[in-house]
Amino acid sequence: MDKEIIRTPNAPAPVGPYNQAIAVAGKMLFVAGQIPLNSATGEIVGLDDVSTQTQQVMENIKAILEASGANFHNVVKTGVFLANMNDFAAVNTVYAKYFDEETAPARACVEVSRLPKDVLVEIECIAVI
Repeated sequence: MDKEIIRTPNAPAPVGPYNQAIAVAGKMLFVAGQIPLNSATGEIVGLDDVSTQTQQVMENIKAILEASGANFHNVVKTGVFLANMNDFAAVNTVYAKYFDEETAPARACVEVSRLPKDVLVEIECIAVI
């Protein structure tokens, strides 16, 4: 995969561990939104703890990426859906453990009125392999 980080001072700088844009060439992988389900038990992890939920979501994404022969470096775009935007900083703290800030993917983060199974966070991504 060829991956180029796009940065310009003529647009707002990121306010988290992501970049303004990523240019890539290669086979695209679209990962469906992941919620904090334990794949072995089918149970929600971290019922009222957004950090624990985000950790499980990222591990679920990691498993899917690895099954496709990819890793977090291959991710070029993420979408983060929060039940409460006040959780933004806590989610960023966990999210940043998976992405180097210099090469992190482009990202959107929005608050939604409700997520499946009433979880606190859902994340989807696009990777290029």
